Amino acid sequence: MTAAANELKPVLVFDSGIGGLTVLREARVLMPERSFIYVADDAGFPYGSWEEQALKERIIGLFGKLLQDHDPEICIIACNTAFTLVGADLRAAFPQMTFVGTVPAIKPAAERTRSGLVSVLATPGTVKRAYTRDLIQSFATQCHVRLVGSENLARMAEAYIRGETVSDEAVLAEIDQCFVEKDGGKTDIVVLACTHYPFMANLFRRLAPWPVDWLDPAEAIARRARSLVPLVADAVHAENSDFSVFTSGMPDFPTRRLMQGFGLRA
Repeated sequence: MTAAANELKPVLVFDSGIGGLTVLREARVLMPERSFIYVADDAGFPYGSWEEQALKERIIGLFGKLLQDHDPEICIIACNTAFTLVGADLRAAFPQMTFVGTVPAIKPAAERTRSGLVSVLATPGTVKRAYTRDLIQSFATQCHVRLVGSENLARMAEAYIRGETVSDEAVLAEIDQCFVEKDGGKTDIVVLACTHYPFMANLFRRLAPWPVDWLDPAEAIARRARSLVPLVADAVHAENSDFSVFTSGMPDFPTRRLMQGFGLRA
């Protein structure tokens, strides 16, 4: 579906699964005149276990078709694992398109911490990325930064978002390495470096051994996208123009219901 000449182009939000809905929610508030296409690469989920070159080729191939089919105004890559790996390649492959990326919020965490103890809760793919370590080297050399790569939390978050029960013990096992005591100080900020994780923030707060600031980058990503999208006076948001695309072609009923709750046709 290509936008007609007299229509505003949509904003495309891309994620490996449904975690990017945290970013979509914030972007919608700031860009109410725009329609949104939410793309979930559920056929490739989770990205953390992929071999890097194969994942790069997959994502670039997907975008070749997505840009042709939907002609968006801008693309938001609402996935740390994807953007830290393939962001530069996407910009090189599609120079006519504007990509807004998602990277671990290490800079703001370093600016806010009082104890100097910061943890980054991410997927294994994001933790091992040179991009992530470069952010630490650039912005957080005065901090003790612990990288915590969770093998299971993205899958657990997908289940939790759909209304399934996850055990406290299983969640705590994934986040307990975030809490560091060192030289009389304690971790005071945990960067949520996967867009799935903010959906579980209340659960994290309840299970945490002490209060910390759980840093969700969704609003900052949305603000950046808004700054790059033209604000058209008197624009009207077309009805039924927001929809979701699943690469599997087979979203289950709880997922379709979730999409409807976010105002998206599945």
